[in-house]
Amino acid sequence: MADLKGKVAVITGAASGIGRAGVETFVAAGAKVVAGDVQDDKGAALEAQFGTDRVVYHHCDVTDVEALKSLMDRAVEAFGGLDLLWNNAGSGGTPGGVEDFDPDGYDRTMDLLLKSVFAGSHYAVEHMKARGGGSIVNTSSISAVCAGYAPLTYSVAKKAVAHFSKVAAAELAKYRIRVNAIVPGFIATSIFGSSLGLPQAQADQMAEMVAQNGAGMQPMGRVGQGRDIAEMAAFLCSDAAGFITGGEFLVDGGMTVGPRHSWDETAAGPLLDALGLTAEQAEALAAAQAGRGA
Repeated sequence: MADLKGKVAVITGAASGIGRAGVETFVAAGAKVVAGDVQDDKGAALEAQFGTDRVVYHHCDVTDVEALKSLMDRAVEAFGGLDLLWNNAGSGGTPGGVEDFDPDGYDRTMDLLLKSVFAGSHYAVEHMKARGGGSIVNTSSISAVCAGYAPLTYSVAKKAVAHFSKVAAAELAKYRIRVNAIVPGFIATSIFGSSLGLPQAQADQMAEMVAQNGAGMQPMGRVGQGRDIAEMAAFLCSDAAGFITGGEFLVDGGMTVGPRHSWDETAAGPLLDALGLTAEQAEALAAAQAGRGA
C-alpha cells in the first residue's frame, strides 16, 4: 500500500464509485481527505464512517468554478494545507455524436469532464506551492484510447484530460507539482446506469450487474473495481512516485492489449473472419483435411 502519511488530499466525485474507493484507500494510506461531491447523504455517511478528523465532506458541483475554489480552500481550512488532488468527478455526458450534435449537451459534458479538471488544478496550485510541491491525478478513460467504449463527447473530453495532464506536468514541474492521468478500463460503477438516466439507487444496483456479467470482456477475467483505480491514484500521489509526471497509466485488466483472439483462444482471428469461418468450422475443416491426408 502507498504511504500518504501527513498528506492532505482533495478527491472529487468522492461519494460513490471510484471516488469513494479513493477516499477509503487514501485514508488507509494515512492521508486526510476532503471529499467533494453533490450527493450530500453519501458525503455525510463518509464523515460518519471515518470521522471528521480524517474525512471532511464538502458539497461541490464541479461544473461551478467558484465551488471548486471553495473545495480547495476547504482543505486548508480543515487540515492546514493541500498536497494532493484527484480530479475524478464525472458521468457519461451527452449521448450525441457527429450526426446528432447537441451543443448544450456538449457544453455540459465538457464543463463536467474537462473544464473542472482545468479549474480544479488551477485552484489547487497555489496551495500546493505553499507546501513545496504536490501531486495532481486526473481520471481519463479507456475511451480516450479506443473507439466504441463511450459516447463521442465523453471520449474526446477524456482524451483531452490525458493530454492536459502531460502539458500541465511540463508547466508545473518547476513547483515540484507532478501531474498524471489514470486511464481506467471497464470498472463496475454506477456511471453506466447514470448514463442511461436511471435514478442513483438503480444506477448503484446496475454497478453490481456489471460486476457479475462483465468478467469476460478482458484478459484478467474480472471486471475492475474502484479499488483498482484508487490504488494507482494513491501510488501516483505518494513519494514513491516522486520521479513520475506527465504519464498516462492504463488500469484496464488488459482490455487494450489487442483484439479478443489475442488473449481468448476460443475466439476467431482476422483470417477466419475474412474466410467467414468460426473457430469450430476451421477445426472441422482442418480435421477433414488431416483425414484425407492419412
